Amino acid sequence: MFQYFPGNYVWNLAINLAMEMGAKIGELDEMCRPLMEVSQQGDDEGTRLFLQSWERMGDNLIALAHEDEAQGRLISAGTKLGRAATYLLTAERMQARDAPGRAALYAKFQDCFQRGVQLAHENCERVEIPYEGAHLAGLYTRAEGVTGKAPLLIQINGLDSTKEMLYRVGLPQHLARRGIASLCLDQPGTGEALRLHGLTARYDAEAWASRVVDAMETRADIDPQRIGLQGVSLGGYYAPRAVAFEPRFALGAVWGANHNWGEVQLARLNREGERPVPHYWEHVQWVWGTSSMDAFLERMKYVTLDGVLDRVRVPFLVTHGEQDRQIPLKYAHQTYDGLVNSPDKTLKIFTDREGGVQHSSVDNSAYALDYIADWVAERLGGRTRWPDAHPEDTGIPSA
Repeated sequence: MFQYFPGNYVWNLAINLAMEMGAKIGELDEMCRPLMEVSQQGDDEGTRLFLQSWERMGDNLIALAHEDEAQGRLISAGTKLGRAATYLLTAERMQARDAPGRAALYAKFQDCFQRGVQLAHENCERVEIPYEGAHLAGLYTRAEGVTGKAPLLIQINGLDSTKEMLYRVGLPQHLARRGIASLCLDQPGTGEALRLHGLTARYDAEAWASRVVDAMETRADIDPQRIGLQGVSLGGYYAPRAVAFEPRFALGAVWGANHNWGEVQLARLNREGERPVPHYWEHVQWVWGTSSMDAFLERMKYVTLDGVLDRVRVPFLVTHGEQDRQIPLKYAHQTYDGLVNSPDKTLKIFTDREGGVQHSSVDNSAYALDYIADWVAERLGGRTRWPDAHPEDTGIPSA
């Protein structure tokens, strides 16, 4: 894991996430160098200074994008806005729930991201799915080279990620090349659902997952019999839970298992393991809609996959980083072992040989992206090679 700030896991995690979303090392250094001293004071301190430094870089890229746009260089403008959005989102994610300016920063990020996608003409369509008097927003990526209805993998967030993060890390692009469409979703407790509509997390993930399946089944370009669900981090709890109780899912997958997240919270109270964001206990109560620690911990008793996974009767993939410092590896084995009725279950532990050994492969997503995309394509009727490839074209040089 790239450790720009020695000893500050939370800030380093943010930088690694930004790099996986396309941040440039020179820009990272310019943003982070002024923060070295304050970073030594702990992950909660200095987050306002973090915001100012990263927003300044975002604003500079926005200005450069305007210059490109004035010259008709719209693709270049779009890519700069996309990177600006990554920096603004990273800064927003680091702030306390009620930090001054956080809502305005999120709105600026949204505008940058959406305008960047439009100018760069990316394969990314915003969708809105009605839910509880509001809607769940998603980013839809079409399958490439598919005639007729395509399979779909719905991808859901963890505790503190957003649909834009899922999209930028790149699984939708990997799947599209394999003939699989994607929907990156802000489910309750994350992204727009939490920030704009006050939709908080719920342990019975099938309640919203079923509504998403309802909506995606109506699309003319999606095969309703080939819809899968994949979750990252805390999505490693939501996805198995939803697949267990929603039989229309054709498969399930997790990028970072999370078999008993309630138990993990008790460990974190005892300072065991790393936390993903600053102001952690304030953040989790915001996500789950509780007004006290006692109420939060009471709700966490339900956030476990114990007694649930025997309901899963479709193929399921469990992946985990061997050196995950947030969620212990034992939980991946617990989820895998619980899938007693899955006809096709796979456990993949990412090691030093492949890379991606940290939480949800935040240190290096390259191998995990290939592995997950291939596994899904093989089971949803996608492809792992182009149809016109010839055997003589596929030789690999010797190591």
